[in-house]
Amino acid sequence: MKKIRWGVLSTGKIAHTFAKALQAAADAELYAVSSRSAEKAEAFAKQYGFEKHYGSTEEMLADENVRVVYIGSPMSCHYADAIKCLKAGKHVLCEKTVALCTKQLDEILRIAAENKLFFMEAMWTKTLPHYRQAKEWFDNGRIGRIKMIKADFVNLCEGDPENRLFRPDLGGGALLDLGVYPLTFSMAFLGNEPESITAMAHMKNGVDYDDAVILTYPDAFAAMTFGFDCKSENGAAIVGETGSIIFDSWFHCSEKVSLYDSNNRLIETKHFPHPRTGYEYEITEVSRCLNMGLTESPLVPHSDTRAVMVMIDRIKEKIGLSYPDENT
Repeated sequence: MKKIRWGVLSTGKIAHTFAKALQAAADAELYAVSSRSAEKAEAFAKQYGFEKHYGSTEEMLADENVRVVYIGSPMSCHYADAIKCLKAGKHVLCEKTVALCTKQLDEILRIAAENKLFFMEAMWTKTLPHYRQAKEWFDNGRIGRIKMIKADFVNLCEGDPENRLFRPDLGGGALLDLGVYPLTFSMAFLGNEPESITAMAHMKNGVDYDDAVILTYPDAFAAMTFGFDCKSENGAAIVGETGSIIFDSWFHCSEKVSLYDSNNRLIETKHFPHPRTGYEYEITEVSRCLNMGLTESPLVPHSDTRAVMVMIDRIKEKIGLSYPDENT
């Protein structure tokens, strides 16, 4: 497989995690990094072994050797950054949540299609081996028809008003930062069109701190919680008529998944240790798709990304959440 030259946009916390994964990905080349600070870009490049560093996004995008860009900027910047990258002829892997609203995502997908470029939301959960194992068990009928899904992502965070998580102007709040995981997870197994949605949230300073959401389907439902005010095991369970699939704590990124029968007896457990951070799998998927000439990943298709974004918009409406830049 041909190595892919990557550019990394942003030098924030998540970009460091991604760079560590790039180091471990055999099919990736750490080529360039950009930051609003030339000094930060240079330090980041030296730390991880990038060949080039730039003090602006525009400088990096002008480098013809950059083939694909990973966008790790704050949520409110994803739309503008993705448009810049695509218009510069670069393929894109964009952190989730991929945009502030469906309108923004639709414009991103339109420009990607217009320019015949690859675009993927960095929903790494869908590329992880434990998730793909669960999908295989379900697809093979190991648990029968799903009756219930339970998924939580509650992560205690200090309510610092300067933290991006709590700033409306940066796309803060639990829904976009945490809720996208259980929503994506539940809809992947139960489908993109529930019959009804129930949503509640604890709002503070213009963002949602804690949320509870129930998606109801004809003969099943998904219940999920996500928020910043307390701790949880953050597990997930898919309960079917003839068995269940149980994900370890931190279900979205764990390394283990177990299959049980209808009497709650363990049938099988699969353990998939991450080579480095777990992001290697999404990097490998991007490389695979680019080498095959694909413009979207069959593991993280545009239709699923859009369906979750539509669901997020519907939840935002129910809980009274909006962002300053979502209509730009």
